[in-house]
Amino acid sequence: MTGPKFRVLTPDAQYADDGEIERATAGEGFQFLICRERSAAALPAGVLESIDALVVWHLLQIDAALIARLRACRVIVRAGVGYDHIDVAAAGAAGIPVCNTPDYGTSEVADHAIALMLALKRGIVSYQDALRADLQGGFHWSHGLVVDRVRGTTFGVVGLGRIGTAAALRARAFGFEILAYDPYLPRGQEIALGFGRVDSLAELLGASDVVSLHAPLTAETRNMIDDEAFAAMRPHGILINTARGGVVDLDALHRALQDKSIAAAALDVLPEEPPDGAHPLLTAFAEGADWLRGRLLITPHAAWYSPASQSDARRLSVETLVAYLRDGRLQNCVNDHHLVNRRPLPETPSP
Repeated sequence: MTGPKFRVLTPDAQYADDGEIERATAGEGFQFLICRERSAAALPAGVLESIDALVVWHLLQIDAALIARLRACRVIVRAGVGYDHIDVAAAGAAGIPVCNTPDYGTSEVADHAIALMLALKRGIVSYQDALRADLQGGFHWSHGLVVDRVRGTTFGVVGLGRIGTAAALRARAFGFEILAYDPYLPRGQEIALGFGRVDSLAELLGASDVVSLHAPLTAETRNMIDDEAFAAMRPHGILINTARGGVVDLDALHRALQDKSIAAAALDVLPEEPPDGAHPLLTAFAEGADWLRGRLLITPHAAWYSPASQSDARRLSVETLVAYLRDGRLQNCVNDHHLVNRRPLPETPSP
């Protein structure tokens, strides 16, 4: 081996070390440059033009302008599931496949959705906040503002893919009836799982006591949960979003919570991350406004995270990268319908 053959850039790494898992997974013939930036302008000069591959997380926009600079890049791999921050059409037009890592974090995100639901339904955060404010005066069951029985109520799932299915199975174990809406799900899949199914979002929203979102962010789903959607929900309904922030219209959610069109919401994702705090709903949340107390939970896009799932994302994304660059095997490609004149692969490194 005369030296590294393939140069790989991670521009927005979500780990503290210098790519130890990545280097160990790839083995000889791969050189990794690990950065932690949110903008292309902050990357080392000339690196985008010279790399053979990108392994990206979710903090840097991989837009058409950035892709135009990837003169030698053969593949972009997303260390995660969602890829709405990648211009897959521009990458395809440039001959660059985009792959994701769908087989990590399923359990963690499903667990997180259920944890958020239970934290509201059992008043966990409300009780803790009341006790923290007044250890004696707060010691009373009445501080659980949206507490209710879950057994026999309906858990509505929007998007019955891997994570939506995992969340629904967990909810069923708590005694929920499961209802699903997914226009792209093959007919009969819900029967195999023992779930109910509806053919419209409005029908699901109107029939569910808890609505859990598990849909990707696309032109079709952006701001899908809007004023009309909230009007269709039950007044005691709870919205859970562990999918993508842009699926929910934050202005509409603000109005729905303020008007008590719904009881509560829990968000792991926001349209802008991290948020600047200027939005009135987020301001009210940060200031602990009385009208919102106990009715809104926010976690920092952390549903995917556990040490094990982080390790999985790192290892699996690199395995996808190596399979393509070294062996020519393209897997988990998400832009194959955009992909034209795929760039030729360099020769495999020689021992």
